[in-house]
Amino acid sequence: MQLHTVPLDAFPDATPQHDALSSRPITAATMALHAPDTHLLAVRDGVAVARASLWWRDLPVHPDGRLGYVGHYAAADEAASTALLDHGARVLTDRGCALAVGPIDGTTWRSYRLVTERGDRPPFFLEPQNPPEWPGHFRAAGFAELAHYTSALVEDIAPESAKITAAAERLESAGYRFRGLDVGAVDRELHGLFEVSLAAFAGNFLYSPIGEVEFQAQYAQILPKVDPRLVLLAEHDGRIAGYVFALPDLLEVARTGRTNTVIVKTLAVHPAHAGGGIGGVLTDRVQQAAKGLGLTRVIHALMHESNVSQRISHRYGQAFRRYALFSRRLS
Repeated sequence: MQLHTVPLDAFPDATPQHDALSSRPITAATMALHAPDTHLLAVRDGVAVARASLWWRDLPVHPDGRLGYVGHYAAADEAASTALLDHGARVLTDRGCALAVGPIDGTTWRSYRLVTERGDRPPFFLEPQNPPEWPGHFRAAGFAELAHYTSALVEDIAPESAKITAAAERLESAGYRFRGLDVGAVDRELHGLFEVSLAAFAGNFLYSPIGEVEFQAQYAQILPKVDPRLVLLAEHDGRIAGYVFALPDLLEVARTGRTNTVIVKTLAVHPAHAGGGIGGVLTDRVQQAAKGLGLTRVIHALMHESNVSQRISHRYGQAFRRYALFSRRLS
């Protein structure tokens, strides 16, 4: 097994790739945007059989010491993965890192985590997808589960409860206004969502800020697929205080030609407005909006085990999929 570094200014590498890599391509544009500190390939018999990018600069502070990230991960088999991840661990150790974390593409704003408990439901739109053996790859290389996430399913959307109605009335009496996305002012709306997101997620596990250009680019990719009635905002004094972003399950559409499922992708409330019930009202109202559009099921997607969204979700649904982020202590 040969391991070598791919110069980032010469990406993509010309080495032939195993299907496990070529089926999940990384473009030169993605590499430039994500700006890893290095990229590694494991090559066997002239074919790249495992890959990963590494980051070690400007990462979040962690109590166990300096972090190094392993992302853009793909591997054909456990032997290739172990060789690659062991080599990556040595590189990160040489850069002064104390803990390797992966898979994570440089920040939690991008792709990260692995599905660890799949269940019997098919994947949904925007969900991480990985071969079932990949968590075993990380464990075989000395990684253990560092953080846990779930997605929950609401099988049937109940009518708005009296508790939610009372909370909404209380908030509206305090000057809050709930409304849908203004499709005529998308740039302004996305700027507001960006500001709320930066503040709301600042306390999240492994948080690091993102530039507004990348944030808007991420949402611009999916906005054409979004029904504005499924993006609800809470305003106070003319400023966005919180929002919920939901969209239909387009993978279900691709499989069956239709969907009965809405995915609640993001729920965010600015810390200055937290604790007043805005998140609960937004969640319930987007579910009611989905019901009004003929959708009957809701997925609360990719919630960290300690997030407020988990507590809200438990009122409605049950976890059906689990995910994990992995770490390895470095010597």
